[in-house]
Amino acid sequence: MRLAFERLGCCRCVFSSEWDKYAQETYRENFGETPAGDITKIPSSEIPTHDITLAGFPCQPFSISGVSKKKSLGRPHGFEDVTQGTLFFDVARIIRDKQPKAFVLENVKNLIGHDRGKTFSVIYRTLADELGYDVHFKVLDAKYFVPQHRERIFIVGFREPRRFSWPIVRPRQQQFRSVLQEKTDPKYVLSDHLWSYLQRYAEKHRAAGNGFGFGLVDLEGICRTLSARYYKDGSEILIPRGPGQNPRRLTPRECAALMGFPRKFRIPVSDTQAYKQFGNSVVVPMVHAIAREVVRALRGRIYSKRLFPDPDPYGRIHKAQAK
Repeated sequence: MRLAFERLGCCRCVFSSEWDKYAQETYRENFGETPAGDITKIPSSEIPTHDITLAGFPCQPFSISGVSKKKSLGRPHGFEDVTQGTLFFDVARIIRDKQPKAFVLENVKNLIGHDRGKTFSVIYRTLADELGYDVHFKVLDAKYFVPQHRERIFIVGFREPRRFSWPIVRPRQQQFRSVLQEKTDPKYVLSDHLWSYLQRYAEKHRAAGNGFGFGLVDLEGICRTLSARYYKDGSEILIPRGPGQNPRRLTPRECAALMGFPRKFRIPVSDTQAYKQFGNSVVVPMVHAIAREVVRALRGRIYSKRLFPDPDPYGRIHKAQAK
């Protein structure tokens, strides 16, 4: 998100927070500074005054795969997940105490429907009713920016009502092959054992009528969503290598390209950590498009809320879903 906003040329980062030591290493290598640690332990008084708050609170408690896994293990999810789910309230705390002119939050699409809409209701009403911000939200698909189907919800808020519009996306054909490197290390090719296992696993679920299985990419099209678990077997995005040859995983550099990171972005960590970091990241050009509209709105006029009657957009969207 920092890259996306700084690319505008008018934004400068004044504070960042990240508690994972490997993510801190990547951040330090690329920005020349180490982020502050666990945000839950940082008082608002230590955070500089700023115009725009950017945050992507953990999505695992709300993602479809995360919820399914935690249910199977009998573990809490959503806001009941005290280690991750409640981090949103630290974001809200910072917004309340620092009163930025605007904020941009990002999370998984499933956040809207989690717990039959109750989770998002708490988030929306915290930002709009308790903090008093003019809140906009929308699910956007990164496939219009990179060759990857990746739906994420973005929540944008303004301290004063502004004329804000979401980026206009023009459908265009993305080609997956555009992110591939010409030469890659043979270590990224799947072993015979793993490839046989993935094929048996897919066949087993196909016979049971399920849709689980590996994903061989159409090089002329787009791929599935890159996830933080890609380091385990790479099964959701496998690159075909021709008849009789086992497919291969993406390299970390290809993952960076798939997320829209610039070529000069450095990757100082292991492949495992790099896969986790890119799978947890945002698509840079998509956030850049949102950033442009946010800054444009901030530079425009302040409007009276009376000019924009809002009969509870949250309720309207969920009533539509209920039907």
